[in-house]
Amino acid sequence: MFYQRREILWVDGYNMIGSWPELARLQRKNEIAQARDRLLFILSDYQKYRDIKIIVVFDAQFVSGLSKQVNIGQIEVVYTQENQTADSYIEKEVGRWISPLNRVVVATSDQAEQWLIFQKGALRMSAQELLLEVKQSQAQVNQDIQAYYSARMRRRSPWRIDQLKHLDELRLSLKKIKNRRSK
Repeated sequence: MFYQRREILWVDGYNMIGSWPELARLQRKNEIAQARDRLLFILSDYQKYRDIKIIVVFDAQFVSGLSKQVNIGQIEVVYTQENQTADSYIEKEVGRWISPLNRVVVATSDQAEQWLIFQKGALRMSAQELLLEVKQSQAQVNQDIQAYYSARMRRRSPWRIDQLKHLDELRLSLKKIKNRRSK
């Protein structure tokens, strides 16, 4: 029987919000809810592209009195109890997920948290490393979309690829001539 190793990414939500420029701007404008929603939207796209399990933990620092776990799309979102930090929740829960069949990664820029997680057997990733991976996946998705539409256009076109290139060159040279005449 074949088992596929599954990747589980734990994310310290407010740590990402404070570290990612777009989200930090929202936080500085006191738009925490919008920053949370934007983070979850970005991670949702990343999750779909990478096909991994993502658990985002928000501590009760900005949401007092709440302690709940909800699914937003394919992402599991945890709001800790009022006096519990995201770090302590992640430390407690990560150990349950570590197994030969799981690759557990924790995204946080908190150095102490990174060491504790690493000692438990999970991998660590900084907020900037996760942001870079997210941006790379977005770029790859855009390339895939371009390739799809390009291939689709070629299938529908009566022209061969070399003919399309020649026509494109003609179009560009005509544009240059037109620009010279208009000056």
